[in-house]
Amino acid sequence: MPGSPFFPSSAMSRLLCLMLSLGLMQTATADENTDRMSAYLTQKFGLAKEKAQKISDAVQSAASKYSLPPALLLAIISIESRFKEKAKGANGATGLMQVVPGAHRGLLRNVKDLTEPTANIEVGSAILYGYMRSANGDMNAALKSYGGSQAYAQKVSLRVEDFAAVAPSQEAAQQSDAQAGTCTPRSTSDRCAEPGNWVNAFTLPAVNAAGLNGAATPATGPHATSH
Repeated sequence: MPGSPFFPSSAMSRLLCLMLSLGLMQTATADENTDRMSAYLTQKFGLAKEKAQKISDAVQSAASKYSLPPALLLAIISIESRFKEKAKGANGATGLMQVVPGAHRGLLRNVKDLTEPTANIEVGSAILYGYMRSANGDMNAALKSYGGSQAYAQKVSLRVEDFAAVAPSQEAAQQSDAQAGTCTPRSTSDRCAEPGNWVNAFTLPAVNAAGLNGAATPATGPHATSH
């Protein structure tokens, strides 16, 4: 209450300023990561700037929503479709993350066009998140379910390294910033500590046990493309 001895107006003002500053910092970091991703996709995969920006925005949004490392989603997309949103595969696999409509009908109730990047990445991320829940947070098991084999999981794990620098998780970025101010190599053979393994960047967010967006959590099983 304004003027209250327990919470004076000056304290409230300082709190509001702090919250606003933190919010702006997080937004700026997200924007920087998205711009970095977009530039990399344009350079590495030859995507038009507008398309690269749209995919980067969708990846950043889905990664934040499901607490998945952005580099992981980019790695999956690069393997599944090489960033071609109209890609088609076995069993009707569609779009950037090669979502199989017949295997995940519950997540597609409100999706009109599965080739649209934002919708495809949202659904693909929800599927991966569902596998993570079923596997009690085991990323390797989730990737095995998504791609249908241990070889696929290993391939994604290796590909993540290609995107780690341009698409760090928020936690890794914060750790990296903190280390940058404290780590000074003593010689050319020394190196500062690398951010933690990408698997450790995953945390299970608190989501209604009924599932994702009101849909049942996908059952564990091959996501249905052949690799």
